[in-house]
Amino acid sequence: MRPLIGITSYAQDASWGVWQRPAALIPLDYDETLEALDGIVFSGGADVDPSIYGAEPHPETDAPQARRDAGELALLRSALERDMPVLAVCRGVQLLNVVRGGDLVQHLPEEIGNDAHKETPGTFSEHPVEVKEDSRLASVIGSRSEVTSHHHQGLGRVGDGLVETAWARDGTLEAVEDPSQRFVVGVQWHPEAGSDEALIRALVDEARTYRAERRAGA
Repeated sequence: MRPLIGITSYAQDASWGVWQRPAALIPLDYDETLEALDGIVFSGGADVDPSIYGAEPHPETDAPQARRDAGELALLRSALERDMPVLAVCRGVQLLNVVRGGDLVQHLPEEIGNDAHKETPGTFSEHPVEVKEDSRLASVIGSRSEVTSHHHQGLGRVGDGLVETAWARDGTLEAVEDPSQRFVVGVQWHPEAGSDEALIRALVDEARTYRAERRAGA
């Protein structure tokens, strides 16, 4: 049977047709309780509340979304405890870093001197990343890849157990992974928005194995 992949979503005002109401949103590029899932994608979205990692908010940091932060932090911790396959995208990789005790750079343009990772709001920026040899990420996408990103924050101090695996030309850390778990990969870019589906396929493959092992042990 096909594995079941969960994807985090978020609630905010949205409009469609004649309607304008609060809705649970998720980017259309993603296919739509942990007990039922075989893998999970932590999707992009608003900035993580800096108070969670002990920082004061930067003027450019989004207003906190306390319910989403609390729910996804709990969900991520539980997924990691189960050794469930996890792909953490954009906000997701930042959440992963925070869960492991790391922190975030709240406004990258002040660090790197430009808006290369979010040139136009609502439009993805494209840039290459260099990938660490012998990493899980490199085994999936190779040693170099063109990626699509849209973020003004980044990873700061790297959390416990996470290994740096990819960097942009300006030195921005673009990916981390946990080699002690079956598949925990976090990327600052949006693989669902690009043309290379290798990361999505890798998650599905790991989820299929996870599902088979759970069924065999039931």
